Amino acid sequence: MRVLVLRALGLGDLLTAVPALRGLRRAYPDAEITLAAPGWLADAVGRIDAVDRLLPTEGLAPIDYESPDLAVNLHGCGPRSTELLRATKPARLITHGVHVPWAAHQHEVLRWCRLLAQFGIACDPADLHLPPLPSNEAIVVHPGASHAARRWPATRFAAVVRELGPDVVVTGSPDEAPLVRAVARGRERMGDLAGLLDLVAGARLVICGDTGVSHVATAYRTPSVVLFGPVSPAEWGPRSGPHRALWHGTTGDTFADRPDPGLLEITVDEVLDAARSMPGGGPWPGSASSAPAMSG
Repeated sequence: MRVLVLRALGLGDLLTAVPALRGLRRAYPDAEITLAAPGWLADAVGRIDAVDRLLPTEGLAPIDYESPDLAVNLHGCGPRSTELLRATKPARLITHGVHVPWAAHQHEVLRWCRLLAQFGIACDPADLHLPPLPSNEAIVVHPGASHAARRWPATRFAAVVRELGPDVVVTGSPDEAPLVRAVARGRERMGDLAGLLDLVAGARLVICGDTGVSHVATAYRTPSVVLFGPVSPAEWGPRSGPHRALWHGTTGDTFADRPDPGLLEITVDEVLDAARSMPGGGPWPGSASSAPAMSG
């Protein structure tokens, strides 16, 4: 049996779909499951035991695949994604539609598990973790996000980094180099996706916005503090585990060209207090708060 799944989105989108992918694997243990997703996600896809093959697919582009026995739309509810899967001439198609309407404001993990359940495929929403990797004891700060609305100000991230001590590592993609350097103060680490996954998997703490790195932390059970705005953590946040979601209860425009007002309500002290409350939290060696008091 040949199963084609469309999820041509980003890193966080991929990781929130892991329970649904594993549900498909359990339902069809002998099938070849092909995932149509961006090629740059290859290192992440290779860590998901439910996927046999990655078919590089950049966004909503034609899918180079013919006549699957089953096609599954884990991409969205728009007509384009469904049309692209229909064009592969599947024997059977699973997608949102008239009989399975799209429900707004539900958690992304639950969304795809519930879709498959409508077609008799059981999924476990908690089955989203990846195999653990060796500890590296780093504190990872990831200031970037795909849209400006979800980027907490660099000056505030820099203030957090100053407090964290020598074990902090600031991460980002090559495109985010100016932002990373502004925050890192010489402690940046920019590299490939595999290196980022390994670093986050072994870290003792992750601090980031609502972006793909937060889902990597969830997948590897790495303690995290995640700053939310303009989207609620009820839709994209960690559902369990050693994680703290900071959110001031307001929603806004995900595609705005400036930080969301609700996100800006999160203070540096709030982030540091949340970090200290996590397993293995501060005070951190070499941080300002752990430095000995000077006598007069």
